[in-house]
Amino acid sequence: MKSLLASLPIALLISSCTVGPDYKRPTAVIPPEFRGISSEALRAEAASLGDQKWFDVFRDEQLQSLIRTAIQQNYNVRIAATRVLQAQAQLGVTRSNQFPSGSGGADLSAQRTSKSIVFPAIEQSTGQVNLSAAWQLDFWGQYRRATEGARASLLATEWGRRAVISSLVANVASAYFQLRALDLQLELSQNALTARRESLRLTSVLSNHGNTSELDVRQAEQLVYTASEEIPDLERRIQQEENFLSTLLGNNPGPIARGLRLTEQPHSPEIPAGIPSELLERRPDIRQSEQLLIAANARIGVARAAYYPQIALTGSGGFQSDALTRLFAGSAGLWSFAGSLTQPIFTAGKIRSGVRLAEAQQQEAILAYQQTIQQSFRDVSDALIAYRKNLEFREQQELLTASAKDAARLSNIRYKGGVTSYLEVLTNETNYFTAELNLAQAQANELLALVQLHQALGGGWQQ
Repeated sequence: MKSLLASLPIALLISSCTVGPDYKRPTAVIPPEFRGISSEALRAEAASLGDQKWFDVFRDEQLQSLIRTAIQQNYNVRIAATRVLQAQAQLGVTRSNQFPSGSGGADLSAQRTSKSIVFPAIEQSTGQVNLSAAWQLDFWGQYRRATEGARASLLATEWGRRAVISSLVANVASAYFQLRALDLQLELSQNALTARRESLRLTSVLSNHGNTSELDVRQAEQLVYTASEEIPDLERRIQQEENFLSTLLGNNPGPIARGLRLTEQPHSPEIPAGIPSELLERRPDIRQSEQLLIAANARIGVARAAYYPQIALTGSGGFQSDALTRLFAGSAGLWSFAGSLTQPIFTAGKIRSGVRLAEAQQQEAILAYQQTIQQSFRDVSDALIAYRKNLEFREQQELLTASAKDAARLSNIRYKGGVTSYLEVLTNETNYFTAELNLAQAQANELLALVQLHQALGGGWQQ
């Protein structure tokens, strides 16, 4: 046992060799600026929407409450958290291979033989207590590389959990804004239906007194039916959107509390995107992909270590005696120490194929990492373009809606003055109602693009 202890410093000294490549971040083509960024946002490139926490971007208190509930209760987030725990445990299992293992045991027995004609009765007791240790020396760094890979896998699962949270925040915010858009469209449809029913009543009165034709009554009815047919479909979509949001919150389908109206949601017309290179450090999917690459790189060292000899040390010590009373006497001590070396000679190409497999997996991980980076730049560019163009579309839709509203007002005045037929009223009222619904969706699309941009820039997981 003393020899084993004396050999530990020597073993630690020689266990410094590590085969396999050290990790170096692959090169990636990074654009100088994001495509689709405006000149105003470019001047503020040091800042980025992705650095802002989600509760600073989405300032509706009810939406913030929904997001907090979702982060706590959503099943995907909870599943991702258990994967982190699994990876932590796996790291502990893998790391333990670097250290000696020890065990202890005791064997105690007593025996009595019965008296016979020839031999007297005999009582005999024996005992043994021992401690043993074994150490597979990590001379070539096989276990250290395995630990390096397990640690990278742990970080990958942690970044994966953050990616799930980022996606969840975006989904909850998008569903909430879409729900508020449907609420606004339902409100517009109900207001239009009330006004058109009154218009139909007045037209019917005029028709009964011979002041207008039956055709005008039928055209007024068309306006009523156009508004009323929207309501059941909007109510269906609202309840289904509530069900979707409830599921994101980890709840059974049910109603969702509302906060600010769609038109009251605060947001800036210009969004800073930041420096493209910082995206590699901020987006959780990129960080997760890089950690998977680090793990794959470490597995090459594990595979190459199989070419070299495996060195093992074993030792044991204890006490053994044929009488329990003398078990711990000085003369009853025992010890043993052994070392072994095993060198693979013929494996029919198994080791070589294992190394090639690990190298091919690393190449796949490199390509996946570079692809993730490329896709992230596209996500940001798409979101920047969508936000700016949706804003421009919403501004034009506001002008169109204002014009359609005035045209509907003028056509009603002309009809009541007997200058035009009710067909003109029908056309302009229909155009105005359609413009109102389209404006509500345009306002929602602008907010949805903001959500998409915040997620694309790597925001949403910061707490």
